[in-house]
Amino acid sequence: MGGGGASAETANPKPSPLNPNWAQLQQTLKSRGPPKPSHSADPGARTLAPSVLGKRKERAEPAPEASPSDFLSPTSTDSSLTDALAMDCEMVGVSIEGSKSAVGRVTLVNSWGNVVYDEYVRPIERIVDYRTKISGIRPRNMRKAKEFWAVQTQVAELIKGRILVGHALHNDLKVLLLSHPKKDIRDTSEYEPFRRSGQKRALKHLAAEILGVKIQQNEHCPIEDARAAMFIYNKYKKVWEKSMKKNFKFKEKLNKRKKKWMKAKTIDLPTTI
Repeated sequence: MGGGGASAETANPKPSPLNPNWAQLQQTLKSRGPPKPSHSADPGARTLAPSVLGKRKERAEPAPEASPSDFLSPTSTDSSLTDALAMDCEMVGVSIEGSKSAVGRVTLVNSWGNVVYDEYVRPIERIVDYRTKISGIRPRNMRKAKEFWAVQTQVAELIKGRILVGHALHNDLKVLLLSHPKKDIRDTSEYEPFRRSGQKRALKHLAAEILGVKIQQNEHCPIEDARAAMFIYNKYKKVWEKSMKKNFKFKEKLNKRKKKWMKAKTIDLPTTI
């Protein structure tokens, strides 16, 4: 029996007594209660100013005024040809001194602002001044440029029978040696409500005021400029089209009266013998 008791004690040994120092430490911690949250754990610490947390104190600055965005993006993924297209051309300098303008790049975007045509153009005359600071065109762009006559033909086909939107379109049409029916032109530089004191305004000023975007900060981008003109037109499309119809009806009446007057004047003329 004594041997059996010895094996039981070996199988289930009694726990060894705690170290007196460890027991005293446990008793002390129990008497103090649960630990208090540290300062960094205080929920209010997350809302303190950086200077309170020990960082360098900085002067409070007023919130910056809302400034125009620097980017215009299409309003849809639709890249089809729409009833209205916006066009913008970038010019290069030709002739002896480079003072004569020639088209170096042509861009057309649809009503959604998606590019439907964008080509660099090799002018008929030799380029003297690339006007890179404004046009953004460089000699390397001419390596894959299309011949002027090919671009002219393609652009003419694209804008035929469509409303043409742009800014100072007479300049773009002039360098392309093209014309377009006046009734189908929507020029943001000519639209009367956009003028200030009767003066035409730059496209970048109209874009900042109407669209809230900054354009033409450095080199001009014909895609961005064409989009800006199209989006400005879209914003005023209803009133713009209404005024166009009214103006053309008025002109038609004047033309009818003029023809009627000319006819009456012809009848009244005495016949010569």
